[in-house]
Amino acid sequence: MKSYKTMDANEAVARVAYKFTEVAGIYPITPASPIAEKIDVLSSNGEINYWGNPVKVVEMQSEAGAVAMVHGALQSGVLASTYTASQGLLLMIPTLYKLAGEMLPGVIHVAARSLSTHALSIFGDHQDVYAVRQTGVCMLSSSSVEEAYHMAMIAHLSSIKSSLPFINFFDGFRTSHEIDKVKEVDLAKIETLIDKRALRKFRERAMNNGEPTTRGTAENDDIYFQNTEARNKYYEEVVDTVSEYMNKINKITKKDYKPFNYYGSDKATSVIVAMGSVCGAIEETIDKLNKEGYKVGLVKVHLYRPFSVNHLLEVIPKTVKRVAVLDRTKEAGSCGEPLYLDVVNALKDTDIKVIGGRYGLSSKNTTPSMIKAVYDNLNGEMKNGFTIGIKDDVTNLSLDYDDSFKVSNNGYQMLIYGYGSDGMVSTSKDILKIVGDNTKKYVQGYFQYDSKKSGGVTRSHIRLSDNEIKSTYYVDNPDFIVVSKDSYMYKYDILDNLKEGGTFFLNTNLNEEDLVRSLPNKVKYLLASKKAKFYVIDAYSVVNELGLKNKINTCMETCIFKIMNIHDMNKIIKIMKENNNLRFASKGQNIIDINNKVIDVSLKYLKEIKVDSEWIRLEVKPGKKLNFNETINLLKGESLPVSAFVGKEDGVFEGGTTKYEKRNIAENIPEWIPENCTQCNLCSFSCPHGVIRPFLLEKKDDKITSIPSFMPKDKEFVISSNNEECTGCGLCAQVCPGKMGNKALKMVPNTSKEESNFDYLVKHNVNNKYDSKIFNVKNVSFKEPKFEYSGACAGCGETPYLTNLTRVFNDNLMIANATGCSYIYGGSTPSFPYSVPWASSLFEDNSEYGYGI
Repeated sequence: MKSYKTMDANEAVARVAYKFTEVAGIYPITPASPIAEKIDVLSSNGEINYWGNPVKVVEMQSEAGAVAMVHGALQSGVLASTYTASQGLLLMIPTLYKLAGEMLPGVIHVAARSLSTHALSIFGDHQDVYAVRQTGVCMLSSSSVEEAYHMAMIAHLSSIKSSLPFINFFDGFRTSHEIDKVKEVDLAKIETLIDKRALRKFRERAMNNGEPTTRGTAENDDIYFQNTEARNKYYEEVVDTVSEYMNKINKITKKDYKPFNYYGSDKATSVIVAMGSVCGAIEETIDKLNKEGYKVGLVKVHLYRPFSVNHLLEVIPKTVKRVAVLDRTKEAGSCGEPLYLDVVNALKDTDIKVIGGRYGLSSKNTTPSMIKAVYDNLNGEMKNGFTIGIKDDVTNLSLDYDDSFKVSNNGYQMLIYGYGSDGMVSTSKDILKIVGDNTKKYVQGYFQYDSKKSGGVTRSHIRLSDNEIKSTYYVDNPDFIVVSKDSYMYKYDILDNLKEGGTFFLNTNLNEEDLVRSLPNKVKYLLASKKAKFYVIDAYSVVNELGLKNKINTCMETCIFKIMNIHDMNKIIKIMKENNNLRFASKGQNIIDINNKVIDVSLKYLKEIKVDSEWIRLEVKPGKKLNFNETINLLKGESLPVSAFVGKEDGVFEGGTTKYEKRNIAENIPEWIPENCTQCNLCSFSCPHGVIRPFLLEKKDDKITSIPSFMPKDKEFVISSNNEECTGCGLCAQVCPGKMGNKALKMVPNTSKEESNFDYLVKHNVNNKYDSKIFNVKNVSFKEPKFEYSGACAGCGETPYLTNLTRVFNDNLMIANATGCSYIYGGSTPSFPYSVPWASSLFEDNSEYGYGI
């Protein structure tokens, strides 16, 4: 019986890399961090490698340090590996040249990611791996989780035999974090493929005191050139080595890996050449187009360096007349992107016409409709240097595409909208693992994250199918939509792409009457017109009553499985409870018992709302025209054309834009009890998001509840909170001393969804007239902060320092920010909490950058 495991590429690669590694040099970076983490966990648990030892894991001070440590280990005859992405890989470039020049068999696994240029992006493309193609490192590419698993084996085996360094790369997030059902390989079989003679030769070359050698020398113009050319034969031979190991892995896995694989019609006239996760979407498109009379195909690149012209020519059908090369990068100023130039050179002696195009930067979604546009361009205008997936109305390089072109999918598709830190991504992953590991179905999960650390929208794209899933793009026509926060229904276009006859499940604290009355007409119209089923639950009430404090994921997961109805519910409940024992073991039996109780009771509170067929007659008003910031904040950034960024080409934006967002995400908000207030202002001083503040009024105001101010005298004092920006962390109520044990703040349900008097007080206070020179907690808190409403996690311990830093220094402050949490909540477009100058370069040069400013 086949053994399958549900996992992402990071885990799959780590399992293989661990067996081949004796020393791991790590410096974790998104999205490759989980590889290092998995290696570390395996080592801590005593897992042994192929040489009978746990891997020695060493965390260094930077990516440059990690690869330097690997370099040293390899020189000592120890097999070593590291794991990185983006600028982390670029920091390794000087050492990669050394590894190649000194012919050392190290392996670097890369979750390929965008580079920091005009902005940082943690998402996937090929800018980083293309930037090291010139170093002499051999490079293998994967297009799926399973391929990354297998290519990791080929990389390590080939590196040892050829005595050359390898990079095994796969698309960041799209592959690194995508959860798939993978057939496990008995790694004991892979151990038998290691070239023992080559390994012994590597060990014997190691630095040792018995045979002292000198290496890494200086050479002059008389010999450097010749020494460089002497390595040519090793690069010629490594292509055959990779092919040999691909054939051996093919026998074990029943695959057909080659340096270049062809897919499509054997009489194709038009072919795309590409590498990475886009190949899955291309294969789907080919299947549909060829059934409709097209003659098209794909050349999938596995061995990118060395680039073997002969192996490429071997797989291209003789009938091919036109080739489009897709590059997931932008090389400004070049006459073409890297893979395109390689293919042009390879086909220069043929009659095949070659054009190139760009796609998918920073994980930009690439769909079959866009791929069809590439084939149509090949059969028509043959525009070169084109782009797909965006609207370029400035340089007019983009290809138009028909978004109605869909690839039929017989599987079940889900789209789960969550709230940063509410556990819905974990729920989605649990659903995938339960279905993948306990049924015959194939699964796929991909997760879209908001830049906000907490309170941002998360979207989980889930597919379940009886057949292998190749759809490497967002779910665009879901059978089932889940929303964990009802405020999303008043803000985002959630149901536009719900399938006819689909299902909608909403978590809400509103009763049926209030919900139906308050839902926008468009939502009700779509439910009726799509003949959808509509379910609701008040998950927060369920879990809070049992003591889980807003952790709704177990409740939601139970209901999702019930509504999906794809497996016996009693078996699902049993599996979920078994998982609870593992997941919450470190938190104690009480937490396990509460989660099990949540599973038992949740379905009692699940309710179906009748969709009134008359809702289809409701008037739906067209949405208002959105500005740049609103378009992105309403999850419509994909629609912005290139012209929207004219004037922003350098990545410079207006600061202080978070005050326009009004996210309204808090389940509970602070309520001020004036008679218990000591006017200490601790609440404002401690607030992580700058939402609760003290205000001084010149005199009593009928619109406002206030109390006489202690200091300064002759003023009125008010505490008010910006409820629309509150995250509901409750820290203000926690730090409030109150009077005689009676708090001046208490957390109450945010049911009204109405604005507080906060905006009025911001405009009508006289705080600026109180000019105390004593910077204590009370006085500082009267100052207007220049850092407010960030996307930091609810209850964040960092951000109050920043809020108060801006209160103290105000307009005399400039921020030079390093990369990390403070970068993401401080500078994620278009949500900028700073109203003072803020800039960031990189993580590793932050101090120098600030010094330069």
